[in-house]
Amino acid sequence: MRISPPAGKATFLEHRPELFAAFNRFYGTLWTDGVLDQPTKEVARLRNARVTGCGICRNLRFARARDGGLGEDLVAQIDDAHQSSALPERFRIALRFVDVLLGPTPGEVPADVADALQRTFSVAEIVELALTTA
Repeated sequence: MRISPPAGKATFLEHRPELFAAFNRFYGTLWTDGVLDQPTKEVARLRNARVTGCGICRNLRFARARDGGLGEDLVAQIDDAHQSSALPERFRIALRFVDVLLGPTPGEVPADVADALQRTFSVAEIVELALTTA
C-alpha cells in the first residue's frame, strides 16, 4: 500500500530536508565506500524491492553491480524461489539473510543462516548487507 504525500509537498522527504540530506550522505557512502561487493549489495536491494513492492527500486539497476557481473539473467532469479535457483551460493546466502531481515521476526536469525553467513562473509560484510537491506 502506498501512502499519499502530505498536502503541499511532493514527498514526505520534503518535510524533513535535513533527514533527507543525512540519508543521502549515508546511502552514498554505503554504495561507494563499502567492503561488500556491488553485485551482492544489489541482490539484497532488489530482493528488498520485490518483497516490499517498490516498483521504482525493482526497476532501477546500479551500474557498478552490472559491471561487476550482475546481469538480468541473475536478477530474474531474485524471486521467492531463489533458494532453488541457479544463483551463485553467495547470493543465495545473502538472500536468505535478507528474507530473515524482512520477515515477521527480523531479530531472530536462524542458526543455519548465521552459520552460512559467517562462512561466506566477514563481519563487516554482514553489517553492510544488513544496512543495504534496511
